[in-house]
Amino acid sequence: MAKAFISYSHRDEKALERLHTHLATLRREGSISAWYDREILAGDDIDRKIDAALAESEIFLALVSPDFLASNYCYEREMASALERHADGSLRVVPIILEPCDWKSTPLANLKVLPKDGKPISTWTNENVAYLDVVTELRRITSIQTANTPQEGTRGQRPIPAKREGRRYRIKKEFDSIDRDEFRHKSFETICEFFRASIDELNEIGELIRARFERINGSAFSCTILNKASSKEAHITVRADAGEHLGGEMSFSFARRASPNTANGFVHVEANDYELYLRLDNFASRGRDKEALSAEQVAGELWREFTSHAGIDHE
Repeated sequence: MAKAFISYSHRDEKALERLHTHLATLRREGSISAWYDREILAGDDIDRKIDAALAESEIFLALVSPDFLASNYCYEREMASALERHADGSLRVVPIILEPCDWKSTPLANLKVLPKDGKPISTWTNENVAYLDVVTELRRITSIQTANTPQEGTRGQRPIPAKREGRRYRIKKEFDSIDRDEFRHKSFETICEFFRASIDELNEIGELIRARFERINGSAFSCTILNKASSKEAHITVRADAGEHLGGEMSFSFARRASPNTANGFVHVEANDYELYLRLDNFASRGRDKEALSAEQVAGELWREFTSHAGIDHE
């Protein structure tokens, strides 16, 4: 098992949580354990604990952002020490670019960074694909660098309370069939573009993952993923032209180029007194079948379900 030390700015804790989530499979396999400063207990000597953890590590994961580069502790203490060990071959430094920043003007510019081509995670259409690229490369690294080290536990992350905003007013409105039809097609196009961009990003990961997007017509598209690492294949077809006997709603089928008269579930257009929204049907397993969702949220839910069929986990 490879021991990894994660260096990050506390302003990037959300990214730390997402990385920790995506490392779950590697941890279950016993391929990696990750240490970061939440392991320090009250009363511990902070510098001593960090130095000890860094000394025991074989991989140094630097979560690079403007805040990371601005942090004297992360940049001048932790990273400087890690780069010294990297130079003598006793530690591998792996920069993970979270946000656009001036990292190319630092010593990290001499290293191969993640995700692919140093494209910051925050700029990917689907950040889960970016994290998958990171995990795929870490799997390659840990297959070589193995050590008997204890597995770390996980801790929950509490969201930062949202800033209080001023009072807002809403006006009640009635929506006719044309409003609903236009909203359905606009939502479909949003979902379609989400899948198109996500498939393009998935294809950048490497030869173990192959994916294809296919626009069937103006109201339907189909996608396929081949995961050579787990020998799994997944398909999805999303339509805005579901057959009349299916209610004419948007439909999704976990099959390639599924016909308009077949479906595993539906995306309904519904309305309250103020706005139109979407609702997933036959998605009770995720607990979102009664929620009012945006097109972006629906796209994310369908993407997670679709990729899970290919053995790609996000949670």
